[in-house]
Amino acid sequence: MKIRLGYVAISLTLNELDHYQTITWTRFCQLGKSEGEKKLSQIIEHNLEFLEYLLNYNIENEIYFYRMSHNMIPLATHPKYTYNYISPYQKKWQQIGEKIKRNQLRVDVHPDQYCVLNSTNDSVYEGTVRELKFCYKIYKALGISGKVILHVGSSLPDKEEALNRFRLNFSKLPLTLKKMIILENDDKVYTAQDVLELCEELEVPMVLDYHHYICNHKKEKLEQLLPRIFSTWKKENLPPKIHFSSPKSMKEKRAHSTYLSYTGFEKFLKIIAPFEQDVDIMLECKGKDEALFRLVRQLKASKQYEFINNSTFFIPKNF
Repeated sequence: MKIRLGYVAISLTLNELDHYQTITWTRFCQLGKSEGEKKLSQIIEHNLEFLEYLLNYNIENEIYFYRMSHNMIPLATHPKYTYNYISPYQKKWQQIGEKIKRNQLRVDVHPDQYCVLNSTNDSVYEGTVRELKFCYKIYKALGISGKVILHVGSSLPDKEEALNRFRLNFSKLPLTLKKMIILENDDKVYTAQDVLELCEELEVPMVLDYHHYICNHKKEKLEQLLPRIFSTWKKENLPPKIHFSSPKSMKEKRAHSTYLSYTGFEKFLKIIAPFEQDVDIMLECKGKDEALFRLVRQLKASKQYEFINNSTFFIPKNF
């Protein structure tokens, strides 16, 4: 059973050397259209260079699973402004995409909490569709088939009606956008059981967030859900994806810690090991790549796991 580890958006190691840049709508307007667009173009060129630099860092350090920052193209989904962030930079997009494919990297995107497909607010729903279209354009420019992680979202006025609204709004999407979406359980409203049933109905892969499951579940046992969760990925060319993080403290159980609990991670491995299913685990901790490498050092110290590179290992049989 192969486990591949990944991290989210920014490298803390490289962040001292460089980082993504941005520009707000207010600042763009202050500069005026001409100067604002010039500044915006400079930022996009820089951010694409930095993305490639970051991917090179991942490749050199044998990290093959990475979540891109959806904020690397400023104002791309702003409701008052539309511009072409693909064609003028197509050569760079293609160059980055070839690097991703050549090195067999798995990359995806997880929009922020304002991306709510079943929102009761029309402007939020419209913004969510713009975000999905943006992600599709990015993946198309890169020449890859990527995924977008969403939460089910709103529970207003109640879960049953909110789920029906999700079904309706999902049905309105073009197939190209539907095929990108994967759904994740959350830590307050939609349990793993809720999301799994919706994923099975819509034929959408499910991302299990273990931390969220611990914070928000009823009587369902994870061991009973896992075969069905893994089965939602059977039509995909990718292994199932799992999110893992550790609570910041006993009082702040929902908040993510900087590093990971080794004992908590090993406990989770013991839960999934009997299913002998290869999985990719995204580490959602504030320590980013540094937390990943700390966990790897701990795993290697136990001498129970066979590592095939710096972020991928096998769980032994009869674990």
